[in-house]
Amino acid sequence: MTDLNDAVVLVLGASGGLGSRIAAMLEDEGARVVRAARHPDSLSGPDAYLADLRTEQGAASLVAAALQAHGRLDGVVVAAGVVAFGPADEVSDGTLAELVETNMLGPIRALRDASQALAESAAAGREPFVVTISGVVSESPTAGMAAYSASKAGLAAFVSAASREYRRRGVRVLDARPGHTDTGLATRAVEGTAPAFGAALEPDDVAARIVLAIVDGEKDLPSSAFTPARD
Repeated sequence: MTDLNDAVVLVLGASGGLGSRIAAMLEDEGARVVRAARHPDSLSGPDAYLADLRTEQGAASLVAAALQAHGRLDGVVVAAGVVAFGPADEVSDGTLAELVETNMLGPIRALRDASQALAESAAAGREPFVVTISGVVSESPTAGMAAYSASKAGLAAFVSAASREYRRRGVRVLDARPGHTDTGLATRAVEGTAPAFGAALEPDDVAARIVLAIVDGEKDLPSSAFTPARD
């Protein structure tokens, strides 16, 4: 069991449909949540910061802000992400860059830039963690979403390997791979129009499952771990 009471947790993408719910549920468990997002009109509050994960210093600046505000960092949740749709042979260079920088490079930098602070948390006797959300497409790459699937699969591969290294320093890394979740992200695609997905998972249920996994000390959340889709 991981005690979240008084834990300092940085949530990236905290203004999104899933990140906002995870942040609120972590606070319900007693955590001190540091919220981060890209756009100034989507985030507010005394413990909220703006940064662009697409830049080389974006994640580092957020880690530094959390440390300055609280003196330590016990957890990081990467809930930031973008999606795109369309044929594989028509994806634009701009969309490729946006997908890779936001969905893969940003989270990788976040793990890298938070690693020292999280190791120090472990050395102090706490139970630090990182959560990434690569989604079901990292397990089952999907036609019409090839570039998006690749960006998420790249993140999942990094986490799978890096988690073994982080574990030696006392840091748990957990990747969550829920199926299509009704957060509204598909309506804000970088490129293309979403196909008919059919039934969707409830974002409250997905967020609650991820927070439960944090508390219970789980090390992996495959797509099969999530509540069946609603009708």
